[in-house]
Formats: sequence, structure tokens, C-alpha cells
Amino acid sequence: MKKELGIAILLLVVCIVLSICNPRFLTPFNLRNTGGLIGMYGIISIGMGLVIITRGIDLSVGSVFALEGVLLAIMLQEWHFVWPLACAIAIGLAMAIGWFHALLITRARLQPFIVTLCGFLIYRGLAMYIAHDESKGFGSQGYNFLRWVANKTAWGFPIPFVVLIIVAVATAVLLHKSVFGRHLYAVGHNEEAAIYSGINSKRIITLAYVINGLLVGIAAIIFAFQMNTVAPANHGLAFEMYAIAAAVLGGCSLWGGEGSILGIVIGAALLQVLQNLVNLLRIPTSLNLSVMGAVILAGVLADQFFSQRKRRIRAAVVEVQPGTTTTVNRA
Repeated sequence: MKKELGIAILLLVVCIVLSICNPRFLTPFNLRNTGGLIGMYGIISIGMGLVIITRGIDLSVGSVFALEGVLLAIMLQEWHFVWPLACAIAIGLAMAIGWFHALLITRARLQPFIVTLCGFLIYRGLAMYIAHDESKGFGSQGYNFLRWVANKTAWGFPIPFVVLIIVAVATAVLLHKSVFGRHLYAVGHNEEAAIYSGINSKRIITLAYVINGLLVGIAAIIFAFQMNTVAPANHGLAFEMYAIAAAVLGGCSLWGGEGSILGIVIGAALLQVLQNLVNLLRIPTSLNLSVMGAVILAGVLADQFFSQRKRRIRAAVVEVQPGTTTTVNRA
């Protein structure tokens, strides 16, 4: 809980400083826009967080966004599928991609970085090929429900933010109150020990990647209708970096076995507020990626520092003498 409290205080401080430097930060329009972005990025950050807890990574998120967006536009505009069927197929495809990644990781024993890096290239290339490297759109009429979800508000909150809250509550219960959650942490902390404890690590990792695919599919539909046009070459570009940064900021350790849904949501909010700071203070938008890279680096350095410190404390505080059960305190 200390990590969540620390990142929440940092978020509050950044919001106060930004509101003082530029009062436009607190305007209803800017808050609605920022809330919508937090919702969309927060959804994929939760999925990424589950994968990182298993000591994995997913570098293909942005490319899946492009592939999903292109296929969704084709299904709706050219094949004239009804939107529930098109959305179900798009989400199902994203889940199948997650399952395929997990299959290569758990059965072929490939590194998550390599598997998803290949996916990053393959899915972006497929999106460009299927669309003939042309933009695909949804027109200006129809699909009212999907446009409402992507762009409108409910109870004063952007709908994507409301969706994020629903997703966050559901995944928090799954992660923190279920057997699956306990097994997920165990596998991420020490997969070999988890296997000896009777945990089916392959199934747990597979479920994490499939849930990640589910959330990516939902967010991809929201983003496609926010943009209303899908340019396959840059649609969703670098979204995986935003998701990784938010998860790491929120307390997910790249060593695996650590993280919370609340922390991830706060991390996603902080990252978007920082991006908003870049825009409102008229810092060149070309520095957006630099800001994100600096945030990821700071998060990794902090994670490295605290992880090493925790291991040193454990090694120094408790030592069981050979042949006895005596605990010696060295601190």
C-alpha cells in the first residue's frame, strides 16, 4: 500500500502544480478529455500489469490496436456486419492473440520479449497489408452506441473512464480476492517454487495473457471510434510503452510477483496528467516520447533500488542456523 500512497501523492502534487501554472487544466473540457484518455490507457495498463506480474511483457499492444481497428472498419463498412458481431470477433481475435503468445511462452519456452516483439512487427504489417496501407474509417453516421461509449459522458464522467472503473473493480477482485490472483503472484515471484507447490503455472500465465488480450480488444474498439479513422501505419503507435510505463509507475515490478490494480490505475492517471502538462505548458509535442521514456527509466530505477534493498534486508535480518530453528537478527 506504500507504493500506491506514494504515487497518489505524486499525482496530487503534479495536478496542483499544473493547475497553478495553467488554470486551463481545471476546465471541464480538459478534464473530460484527460479522463477519457485515462480510461482508455488505463484499461490496457491493467492488462499489461497482469502480464508484468507474471514476469512477462507485451510489446504488441499498439500493433494489435492497428490490426483490430482495420478489421473492425472493414467488417462494419465493407462487409456490413452488425456491430455486436464485429466487436465480438475483434475482441475474440485479441484474446486469441494473447493465447497464442502464451502458447509460445509456456510451451515453446520462448522469452516474452521476443514473442511479443515479433507480434509487434507481424500485426502492424498485417494491418497495413489488409488495408492496402490506406486509412479505414467508420463514416459519420451509424454505430451510435459505439460512438457514445467512445466519446460521450455519463454522470459527468467520460464513458471510457467509467469502463475503466468497471474493469478495475472486476480485475481487482480477480487479482486480490481469488485463488487465481494468489497463484498469479506466486508464479511471478518464483515460478519453479509455484510448480512444486502444485500450481499449474502454464495455465496461470495463459490466463494472464488472454485477459490482457480481452482488455486490449475492448480498448482498441474505444480508440478506433474516438479517432473514427484508422491509419494502419501509426494507429496505436507506442501504446505498449504507455501501458508499461503506467504499470511500472503503479508499482508493478519487472522482476514479477508485485503490483496492484489501484496502483496501475493511479499510474495511468499520472502518466496522462504528465502528457497533459506537456501540452498545456506548450512544451514541444515531439518531447512526449522523451517524457514517457524518462518516466519508464525512473520507474525501473526505483523498482531496481527497492527490490535490491528488500533482498538485502531479508538476507541480513533472518538467518536460520544449520541444525537449529534459531533466528538471528543482524539489523
